[in-house]
Amino acid sequence: MVAPSRKKSVVHPPHDHTHESTPQKNHHTRVKHVERKRTASISQEDGMEYNKRVRKLHKAFLAHGEELVKDKQNSGSNSDAELPIFDPDCDPENPKKLLFSDISSAAFNIKNGVQRTPCVRSLQLSSKCEMDLYFKKEYLQVTGSFKERGARYALSKLPEKYKKAGVIAASAGNHALALSYHGQQMNIPVTVVMPVTAPLMKIQFCRTLGANVILKGETIAVAKEFALKHATEHNLKYINGYDAIDILAGQGTIGLEILDQVPDVDAILVPVGGGGLIAGIAVAVKTLKPDVHVYGIEAETCPSFTEAYEIGHIITAQAKASLADGLAVPTVGGNSLETAKGLIDKVITVKEESIALSILRLLEVEKAVVEGGGAVGLAAILEGKVPELKGKKVVSILSGGNIDTTVLGRSIERGLAVDGRLIRLEVVVSDRPGGIAELTSTIAHLGASIKDIFHERAWISTDVFHVKVKIIAETRGKEHVDEIETALKKIYDNVVLH
Repeated sequence: MVAPSRKKSVVHPPHDHTHESTPQKNHHTRVKHVERKRTASISQEDGMEYNKRVRKLHKAFLAHGEELVKDKQNSGSNSDAELPIFDPDCDPENPKKLLFSDISSAAFNIKNGVQRTPCVRSLQLSSKCEMDLYFKKEYLQVTGSFKERGARYALSKLPEKYKKAGVIAASAGNHALALSYHGQQMNIPVTVVMPVTAPLMKIQFCRTLGANVILKGETIAVAKEFALKHATEHNLKYINGYDAIDILAGQGTIGLEILDQVPDVDAILVPVGGGGLIAGIAVAVKTLKPDVHVYGIEAETCPSFTEAYEIGHIITAQAKASLADGLAVPTVGGNSLETAKGLIDKVITVKEESIALSILRLLEVEKAVVEGGGAVGLAAILEGKVPELKGKKVVSILSGGNIDTTVLGRSIERGLAVDGRLIRLEVVVSDRPGGIAELTSTIAHLGASIKDIFHERAWISTDVFHVKVKIIAETRGKEHVDEIETALKKIYDNVVLH
């Protein structure tokens, strides 16, 4: 149930939208409740004066933001320096709803600036998954993700003063890259504030694209706070990467393209992080073809959209590390949630193992290098979360391909393990000469390839004349693993497979 609206008395600080933030003890805490606690220590008299100052500053910021900054700079006053920074375009207490006309405008506006990505049927995975499965390949955009659509449209909608002064955003990845590239293409100065923990490759790419990169803080929350202050002080336009209405409109153009490329589609699987992508697509699809089902997919390590959509208002979910790091947004966007209400048919969470297996499948079968966030749609299918879609025509959006090489390697190994093609087994053998050699020879004859082997004598419960051998081996799959286990148990008493 949505909490009743009330007159605002404080300007709200920016919410932490990254998985790197410190989790709240109660992850179902309402945003409003948290904000009330922050002002609880102010005395009544001081609080009234504080609220007057905040309302005055907020009103002035909305109506005369540029003049306010100039006045403060000229006067040298810092009396309001302690006041929280506020993004008027993304106010969770007064959310805005995206309209279909916004998406239509965006489609016309960006058609010559971004790629119309292919939406291709997968022959092998359609057969394996028992459905007509298509992939919308957004990772083929120049900077490797769907974020270019919203970035391009948001930049095109800027007033002339901001096209000259420039824009600023806080991002550790795809939004920063998208703004940097299209800012360069449109001759608009771009500043991106990135946490010091951002991947070096992405930092360098943004600089190569001409962006002014500022490294600030350990988390995106710190970077965002700095970016908002910097925007106010330097007359720059702050662009939220997943909740600004123009961003949502740009992302919604994917929905228009899907309906054009696969007119008889039954369902669309959409990755969900902050909610901007699914909000835009849902408006586009449900306006033109209400019978098409829209599914939201997110990692179970950060089910922020699932919980917020069920409850009907923003909450802060606990976020853990995930292969789908781009989706690990603890607090979804207020505009995105408000727009998506009533338009999404199902929201699903998927396991890390399924994401890893999906990355592997896409690499092997589709020859597509896709980041974890882009692979969650296929993960939902492989995990058996959408049995009702068997026999249907389904589009899964591969939203991005910016995955670090080291993470890709780990994902492949994890995927092989989930698929039964990489196993770890423990066997207790005789410690006499030739005991270990006999075991490795047996495994080789069974058709497995040993990748690593080590043994231990001190920490086993059998007699001192035996040794525990631990082996990591490649196999042909789960049936092959069963054959290996059966054969080894006929020879050895202690065999454990992991």
